[in-house]
Amino acid sequence: MTRAYYNGSRIVVWFSCGAASAVAAKATLEDYPDARVRVVNNPIAEEDPDNARFLHDVQDWLGVEIEYATNPRYPSNACVDVWDHRGVMSVPHGAPCTVSLKKRARQLWEDKNPHDYVVLGFTLDERKRHERFVLTERDNVLPVLIDRRMTKQDCVDYLQAEGLTLPRAYSLGYPNANCIGCVKATSPTYWNLVRETHPEVFAQRAEQSRRLGARLARVKNKRVFLDELDPQAIGRPLKTMAIECGIFCEEPEE
Repeated sequence: MTRAYYNGSRIVVWFSCGAASAVAAKATLEDYPDARVRVVNNPIAEEDPDNARFLHDVQDWLGVEIEYATNPRYPSNACVDVWDHRGVMSVPHGAPCTVSLKKRARQLWEDKNPHDYVVLGFTLDERKRHERFVLTERDNVLPVLIDRRMTKQDCVDYLQAEGLTLPRAYSLGYPNANCIGCVKATSPTYWNLVRETHPEVFAQRAEQSRRLGARLARVKNKRVFLDELDPQAIGRPLKTMAIECGIFCEEPEE
């Protein structure tokens, strides 16, 4: 389809405070100049505080106000409240925090804000995830980054060339700017990074996961509680992790 086909269309970009979704928002505004584009974020209490700074920087860069979508059932926007309420922290192929604070919040927002297309930060190296999402969730996704053949690293390089400072989580060694202490992560490398960079978060996850019976780490194919995790334990490199927290949340493929 030609770009003219989308003239006047209502497009919503879901911005996660990550590099890819920031570039996706910019690409949408550039590629569909005659569409009505809105950029929306799901604020999550467990994200690093520097994400808020990045959001405002991106807002200024885009020249478009970034809106918020929340679930009124959880006014704190806190994953810890969802886990306590649901009595579970992580389940195969999903997480209750993602369902309640992101997916449900988006559904509520979309019910009140009609739109024609959505944009997510799927990059060229996530083509299969995009295809699966279109097949199982919705078919009105505009793959703006895939169309531009941009990878995750391309997005990082683009933002830096534009003079934007990435969220602090990247410089601390995390593979994305999602929540610190993501309960879908199982790698001891990841959890020991949390222990090093955010010891208070590690202690909170250890206490809550023990109380709820959630063995979050995996060592030699055996699930263990965080308070059992050897501080020297090492798993796969974080750069190979594929954990993302968007409309759906997955564990990385083994």
